Amino acid sequence: MNLWIIIAMLVVAVPSVLPTDPSKNKNKGRGSMWWGIAKTDGTPEQTSTQLDPAIFSTLRQKQRRLVRENPGVLGAISRGANHAIAECQHQFRNRRWNCSTRNILRGKNLFGKIVDRGCRETAFIYAITSAAVTHSIARACSEGSIQSCSCDYSYENKGGKMHEWEWGGCSDNIDYGFKFSREFVDTGERGRNIREKMNIHNNEAGRNHVAAEMHQECKCHGMSGSCTVKTCWMRLPVFRTVGDNLKDRFDGASRVLINSDKNRDTSNAIMSNSASSSNSVHGPRQGVGRRQRYGYQLKPFNSEHKPPGVKDLVYIESSPPFCERNPKLGVLGTRGRQCNDTSIGVDGCDLMCCGRGYRTEHVTSVERCNCTFQWCCEVRCATCKTTKIIHTCL
Repeated sequence: MNLWIIIAMLVVAVPSVLPTDPSKNKNKGRGSMWWGIAKTDGTPEQTSTQLDPAIFSTLRQKQRRLVRENPGVLGAISRGANHAIAECQHQFRNRRWNCSTRNILRGKNLFGKIVDRGCRETAFIYAITSAAVTHSIARACSEGSIQSCSCDYSYENKGGKMHEWEWGGCSDNIDYGFKFSREFVDTGERGRNIREKMNIHNNEAGRNHVAAEMHQECKCHGMSGSCTVKTCWMRLPVFRTVGDNLKDRFDGASRVLINSDKNRDTSNAIMSNSASSSNSVHGPRQGVGRRQRYGYQLKPFNSEHKPPGVKDLVYIESSPPFCERNPKLGVLGTRGRQCNDTSIGVDGCDLMCCGRGYRTEHVTSVERCNCTFQWCCEVRCATCKTTKIIHTCL
């Protein structure tokens, strides 16, 4: 048989290895390497040269420059990353995926391989980490921890005395936090494919949730506690509020596609901007009404659903079941997880254990209790035994 015929037959017989779904092969968590900053000690005095080399290598060139040019910012980013991890694990403590983290190595991210998938869990991770950096930077500015920013005094130049109060104090610098988060967190995300568009949309959604929850705080001044003069400033929300809001958006996240209709993109952009501006109490200063430079080319996977808003989370593929351990996907499974046998929700043993059943154990613990202070100077405690019933997934 002719040699060329044999080669042609082999080429036909070999299955194609070209990617059939670009969303599953491009930008697998590439913008997430900076999360390793959470492993630093978080002190404001740290500089880029004090970072662990393995962590420093995960930062892009622009991110390294931002850290060098803004002394004190690294500590704020580190605190923000740790707040994001703690909040994510709090929000998902009773679900199959519990936002587990891992010891990072070179080229691997903190949350593991789950971020390689464009699922809704990944959407939440990107949103909560972006929000945490925005929140932490804005607060650090007002605390004087970052040399390149300070309190936001711009409110004092707009209006002076209003009714029975006036602007004053030290407002958290949400504008600087919002801008810095864009520059740092979004580095490397250019929107070249649907996964990058998903990432930057969720990053922006996280920032918008922080800005939208800015609220006014006031302090009274006067003789004997009277409120002759009241000074007010703008304050960030507690981060738990942002986490709760993003968790609600996670439950209602939108699966999206790239919108190829340019005319529709433009109309969506105009509607998104006008809607976000009208919903913002303080207009563009709140961040929600800022020019939205991301996400206009995304449309709902289900044509009957409305396009995602600027505070909505988006994803491009379904989540894995998280029931069984799957190292390839970075899924730990639910074997050994505790569950609630009286709950019919996601923390219940039926759902948490994926129908495999569960083990019930009676665990007795000995603790100090009924402690009293004896004069002087001793604390005496009794010893109490408590028995707890623990249910563990098989």
